[in-house]
Amino acid sequence: MKYALALFFFFLSFGSKAQYWLPVSVEKLVIHQYYTLSYNEEKEQANWVAYKLTKEMIEGVAVRKNNFREDPEVETGSAKLIDYKGSGYDRGHLCPAAAMKINAEAMSESFYMSNMSPQVPAFNRGKWKSLEAKVRQLTLENDSLYVVTGPIFKDNRGEIGPDHVCIPGYYFKLIYFPRQKKILAYLMPNRKIVKDIDEFIVPLDSIERFSNIRFDTFKHTL
Repeated sequence: MKYALALFFFFLSFGSKAQYWLPVSVEKLVIHQYYTLSYNEEKEQANWVAYKLTKEMIEGVAVRKNNFREDPEVETGSAKLIDYKGSGYDRGHLCPAAAMKINAEAMSESFYMSNMSPQVPAFNRGKWKSLEAKVRQLTLENDSLYVVTGPIFKDNRGEIGPDHVCIPGYYFKLIYFPRQKKILAYLMPNRKIVKDIDEFIVPLDSIERFSNIRFDTFKHTL
């Protein structure tokens, strides 16, 4: 089913929590301490995951635990470990664990199944991993960035598991540089990629057309 999201970007403060950059849409938001997502019950994964990335989050010393588990904040129930078992697809992070090293809580949150999407292993461990590393390097060079990542449900590759988790055909990643007020947008197919990742840089409008997601208010900040 096609859908359109109008994403509006702003900061919120939750008690003692730091401020987070949240996309707000007609979809149900799930707000964690270190990232926020919009969960798609039909596809059993996030429409997008959004977070602020800082040097401190990257340079932390939290150890990866691989504690994949259901997300208790998804009222309809998130995907489960059994959905991926024997599927041949990786549990691909949308908010990567390597970006959540600031403390044990952040690292643990990154392993909620709501943050996973079925990715071709050669993609997840290849150019997608390279793009995640580039985002971390850009963060170190710019102090902080804002990131939105999500699947694009077009040319899908089928479903996996008892919950019928959709295997997306593509993924997007938007990187916003607050000081320069500019955006870098990537659109990559869910398959083994040989080309350099920067060959997948596209205009933001291209992602809007391809994904049926609108970033109207975001563009007004540029």
